[in-house]
Amino acid sequence: MKKRGAPAAFRMDNGPEFIALALRGLCWRCGIEAGYIDPGKPWQNGFAESFHSRLRDEYPGTHLWVGEVFCGVKDAQVGLDGYRRYFNFERFHSSLGYKTPLEFACWSAALHATQEKALKASGKLGGLSAGSPVARAAQGQEN
Repeated sequence: MKKRGAPAAFRMDNGPEFIALALRGLCWRCGIEAGYIDPGKPWQNGFAESFHSRLRDEYPGTHLWVGEVFCGVKDAQVGLDGYRRYFNFERFHSSLGYKTPLEFACWSAALHATQEKALKASGKLGGLSAGSPVARAAQGQEN
């Protein structure tokens, strides 16, 4: 909070796996509005529910829903950091055409360079950056 400031509100689950009273106290002390997801309506926090579901399904060799996964905080940090690196750098993502994020970034950069080279060769770019609105308009793209 020192770096980015306090949020206006903090939305949380009020279930047994959360330390609701401690979080509510923290919110009160920091002047943050505590908002709760209605009981039985996990879709009110769809991003977190989707993440938790994927983590349960994909985290290697564990059964996260049982609660017997990590020996301590350090064990969780090390294990989840490895999973985070796998998920963000090595895992194939359907939203990226079943490429890893690194493969997609390389493919996207190569495509951008090829398009910019073609624009320069055709004389339509005229020294502008290919990503600029003027260059996109010259290429026939709207936004």
